[in-house]
Amino acid sequence: MTKVKICGLKEPVHVHCAVNASADFVGFVFAPSKRQISIEKARELAKLVPNHVKKVGVFVNPTIEEVREAFENVPLDYVQYHGNEDPSFINQLGYPSIKAFSIRDKDDVEKASKFNVDYYLFDAPGTDYAGGSGKVFDWSLLDQLSIPREKVILAGGLNAANVNQAIATVQPFAVDVSSGVEQQGEKSCELIQSFIQAVKTSKRS
Repeated sequence: MTKVKICGLKEPVHVHCAVNASADFVGFVFAPSKRQISIEKARELAKLVPNHVKKVGVFVNPTIEEVREAFENVPLDYVQYHGNEDPSFINQLGYPSIKAFSIRDKDDVEKASKFNVDYYLFDAPGTDYAGGSGKVFDWSLLDQLSIPREKVILAGGLNAANVNQAIATVQPFAVDVSSGVEQQGEKSCELIQSFIQAVKTSKRS
């Protein structure tokens, strides 16, 4: 069954919604973004997350100290690197990891083969920030992907209306959504529930 990550959570009510709707991962954004929260706030939200739901911290070009502080104090299950981090930086930290790649062309896809991480997240290029643009990229660019599908997380402009097509086309391990479950820039419990239901009832799932 395709897994679901609800990213950019900021409020207890939306964490409860995601957990109760059977999200598999929840994401807390520590990078500059309209969804950015502090380590202290993430720690409070993490208390609402049961052990079977994995907590992901999203960073863009962080320092080693920033990642360590968040990973240990929230605590986190995975670190998502959404910037220009190189393989040696990720390997040096040694935490369970997700590396995000902004996809414009096949060269961007091929960059993934240089990394040894737990999951590879393929996203549309950001606009104001890295990721979270609400845009869809050309999924056919992943047709010749050398990365095993069980390590692929698909993001970028997903919502309840298009996620079934995305799953059928890409066959990812998981799908990641943020803006696709928001109204007026805020998370919506109704949209979170409908997105997760769409994924869990898709033919591949």
